[in-house]
Amino acid sequence: MNDTRIVIVGGGTAGWLTAAYLSRTLGKPGSGTRITVVESPDIAIIGVGEGSFPTLRTTLSTLGVSEAAFCKAADATFKQGVRFTGWAGRPTPGHDHDDYMHVFDLPYGGDTPGLLPAWLATGGANRPAYADAVTAQERVMRAGLAPKRPGDRDFEAPFNYAYHFDAPKLAGFLRDVAVANGVERIVATIGKVVQAEDGHIAAVVPENGGDAIAGDLFVDCTGFSGRLIGETLGSRFKPVDDILFNDRALALQIPYDRPDAPISSYTHATAHGGGWIWDIGLSERRGTGCVYSSRHMSDDEAERVLRGYAGVGEAGTPRLLKFRTGYRETQWVGNTVAVGLAAGFFEPLESTGIMLIEVAARMIAEFAVNTDKASLAAAARSYNRLMPARFAAIVEFLKLHYAISHRRDTAYWRDNTDPATWPDGLADKLAQWQRRLPSRFDFVVDHESFLPPNWQYILYGHGFDTPAPIVAPPALDAAYAAFGKVRQAQAQAVKALPDHRSLVQHLHQT
Repeated sequence: MNDTRIVIVGGGTAGWLTAAYLSRTLGKPGSGTRITVVESPDIAIIGVGEGSFPTLRTTLSTLGVSEAAFCKAADATFKQGVRFTGWAGRPTPGHDHDDYMHVFDLPYGGDTPGLLPAWLATGGANRPAYADAVTAQERVMRAGLAPKRPGDRDFEAPFNYAYHFDAPKLAGFLRDVAVANGVERIVATIGKVVQAEDGHIAAVVPENGGDAIAGDLFVDCTGFSGRLIGETLGSRFKPVDDILFNDRALALQIPYDRPDAPISSYTHATAHGGGWIWDIGLSERRGTGCVYSSRHMSDDEAERVLRGYAGVGEAGTPRLLKFRTGYRETQWVGNTVAVGLAAGFFEPLESTGIMLIEVAARMIAEFAVNTDKASLAAAARSYNRLMPARFAAIVEFLKLHYAISHRRDTAYWRDNTDPATWPDGLADKLAQWQRRLPSRFDFVVDHESFLPPNWQYILYGHGFDTPAPIVAPPALDAAYAAFGKVRQAQAQAVKALPDHRSLVQHLHQT
């Protein structure tokens, strides 16, 4: 790409992560590519949740930063998965209560049915939790341990992991990385968007009357407003609030009661009558939030639920966040592509927001190597086949968490478990999985953010009823031997890995 200017309109996590990534891949010295971020001083960063996906490790490595520098700057801790409490509506396998883990590690044997057939065939009250039977990671998480040791290389570890972080600090860290890589920062609020005769965006003009900022490729990171992709170019927003009901969150930060309080290395998601509560551990505080459906719960009710969970009485002032659930059907129009909230948003469940920004940035870097009209048109067609399909696949995975619940205690759960509110693809999957195991053929790989094992952790953590398959005695013997190896790995990991807080403190002091 020669003599090209990429203009990213909007800062925040979406704008600065995209800028930092493109500056490492397209904007290297001598490339002829200039990257500019136009950031409004009047728009605060929207941080719904403070979690990420394991892909963030690869992204940070690509940016050329050290893990310790990132952890210090973003107040980051480690996330090995999600703990779900109260979702299934009955005791979950391996527990006498409603509680299970979605771990980030693949099951023993990798991305295949692996030990699942033998686990289902075992049955009985003594059967362990699925994640605990096929990985060592659940045991590590429940023991309060970190996924890696102080001597492990940056972004590498015995166990797969992501991060928790302070959202505004993360955006500031990414901004510093991008600017250090040569990205131009313009602080201005956009007053006017100028279109060329062919409908492409030609420039954006600051409202204070500054010079027009022209570009060859525009990236819309203006949040829910979609100033470029929606307001100017008319890309339709496809709501999915008839499937995913949650549209609000109340966020509340809680200080630890002592400096050496344990830090959980997972997001704790606790279901309530109208949604769920996130609980995330950072080094100096916990971030909690009540996610809920305004059609099923009032703001006052949500605050009472959150305060009751947190045990803070009237202390602190929760921050109310309202969001639209859905995505743009067309996310790349002409020379403009939407990233972050401008492209779409789902509730914080499973932390898909930053991951989708990462995917978008990587695809833009690969697709936008030329900015002539024919190349951009072809890139847009490819992008618009892949990204909306990825969003749609995420809708199915998130709805899975609600659809297979046995809870019927409130209208919220009765509506969620009503098949009339399920996407057709999810309904077809669940109808088949009541008679057979999930298959790789159930998924289109290029559209998926979650692998079949992710689905299995949710399905069989919840206690989904798939009939036990017939497993031949030799295969069953091999599976029992593998279960034994998993237990050995659990014991070794518990001995070898440090306490989570101690690793975080080590990195913050490095």
